[in-house]
Amino acid sequence: MTVSIHRAQLVDLDAVAPLFDAYRQFYAQPSDPQRARDWLEARLRGSESVVLVATRDGIAVGFTQLYPMFSSVRTARLWILNDLFVASDARRSGVARALLDAAAGFARDDGAAAIMLETGRDNAGARALYRAAGWSEDESQWYSLPLPCRSSVQSAAG
Repeated sequence: MTVSIHRAQLVDLDAVAPLFDAYRQFYAQPSDPQRARDWLEARLRGSESVVLVATRDGIAVGFTQLYPMFSSVRTARLWILNDLFVASDARRSGVARALLDAAAGFARDDGAAAIMLETGRDNAGARALYRAAGWSEDESQWYSLPLPCRSSVQSAAG
């Protein structure tokens, strides 16, 4: 089954909110579907985050949410990959990797200098996925995927 990734719009709220609620439950938060929906709606309406949704056969099976950050030293935009979740019945089928790759592509196309994330040291599965996707790990628990500058990507392509 083919996985498709698209940037979420307000019309996607009802499909993504249950995944976001399940994500919060994974991190020991009580289920609160309305809170999950309201949070996502506020982020999307305010253009405060970018949510990428993975669908399979028209059903939302995963998402990632990115927040912008800026580096004064680099004088560049960075993106924080804050949330990544795949429904239990869609795990180990390439959805998480597709979301990671889509997030990196989004950040690269946006001209960002890097995309970063953080996960717990005990999350062995996620850590293996990030390493396999080319992310590097440092001692602070942050992962960073350096992105080539926009001009070098265009030069290589053209």
